[in-house]
Amino acid sequence: MSRKGNCLDNSPTENFFGRMKEEMFYGKEHLYKNKESLVRSIINYINYYNKERIVNRLKMSPSEYRINNYGMI
Repeated sequence: MSRKGNCLDNSPTENFFGRMKEEMFYGKEHLYKNKESLVRSIINYINYYNKERIVNRLKMSPSEYRINNYGMI
């Protein structure tokens, strides 16, 4: 954390959290009755985002891409 920050460093993270909030939170706040249900939903969304969601550019999920191209999960 000692080096100068670069706006490109945060781009993937900001993109993910913006997409997550848009898809699962905004307008659906009433679905989360307590902190535990919100945390559970976030974990489920991260699993969906990495393992099931098809990325148009890749034509596969991110985990399938890593397995096919790097042999790792």
